[in-house]
Amino acid sequence: MKAFGKNVGFGWRVLLTLVALPAILLPATACFQGAERSLVLTTTTSTYDSGLLDHIIPPFEEEHNAHVRVISVGTGQALAIAARGDADVVLVHAPSLELQFVEDGNGVRRTYVMYNDFVVLGPSDDPAQASGLSNGAEAFRRIAESGAKFASRGDESGTHVKEKEMWSEAGVESVESQDWYLSLGQGMGGTLTTANELGAYTLTDRGTFLARKELNLVIVAEGDERLFNPYHVIMVNPDKYIQVQSELAGVFIRFLISPDTQQRIADFRRDEFGLSLFNPVHLEETP
Repeated sequence: MKAFGKNVGFGWRVLLTLVALPAILLPATACFQGAERSLVLTTTTSTYDSGLLDHIIPPFEEEHNAHVRVISVGTGQALAIAARGDADVVLVHAPSLELQFVEDGNGVRRTYVMYNDFVVLGPSDDPAQASGLSNGAEAFRRIAESGAKFASRGDESGTHVKEKEMWSEAGVESVESQDWYLSLGQGMGGTLTTANELGAYTLTDRGTFLARKELNLVIVAEGDERLFNPYHVIMVNPDKYIQVQSELAGVFIRFLISPDTQQRIADFRRDEFGLSLFNPVHLEETP
C-alpha cells in the first residue's frame, strides 16, 4: 500500500496506461495470467495517519492479489477526486457530504464500516475554562468568548465540517474573520502540530489524537453525542465512470465489513491504549 499526499496529480490513470503500453507487445498469457490487480482508494487522513490502513489493507492485498493505491486527504477532497472518476472507492467520515456525493450520482453502495468520536483539545492551562465539559457546543462557545487561539483544518474535511457544525450549535458566527481563529488549510497531522506549538484549541478524531503521543494538548471536552464520528465506504459509480474497478471495489467493501476485518479494526492498538481507536459495526453480521 502506498499513500499519496494532497498534491498528487489526478491524471495518474493516463500515466499508468502509458507506462503499461509495452506490455501489449507481450503474449496475452504473460500479461494477464496471475496479474496483480489495482484499486485506488481515496480516504480521510485519520485512517492513514493513525496506522489503521497499514493494519487492515495488507491482508486484502495478499488474499486478492491486489495492490491498493491510497490517496490520503481530507474527506471533501477525497470525494472531489472520486467525483472526477480518479478513484474506485472512498472511505470517509462526513455523512452530509457522502449523501450529496451519492445523490449526485457519483457513488453507490454506501456502507457503514466503523465509528469513533471527535474530541476538543486544548492546552493544559485551559484559558477558555472548557475542561471537563461533555457539551461540545459549550466548549466552542467558551473558546470564542475567551479569544483563545483555535486551530482549524480549514480544508472542508470531515473534521472541518463537524467543526463548522459545532460553531453553529454554539451560536458563534463569522469565526473566519476573528484574529484568534487560525484557518490552516492543512491535514489533521499538521493542524495538531500547529495547535501543539501555539497552545491552541482544536477539534480532532480520538483515534488520531491517541496516535500522537508526543502532543502536549489534552482533551477538554468529550462525550457529546453530536461529536459522533461514523465512517462509510462508497464505491465510485461504475455506470458513470467506466474505468472504475467495480468488481474489485465490491470485493473490498465486503472485505471491510467481514468478521475478520472488523475484528482487526476492533483490535487495532487496543492493547496500547486500552480502547479501540475505531469501533467496528459488523462483527456479528455475515457479509
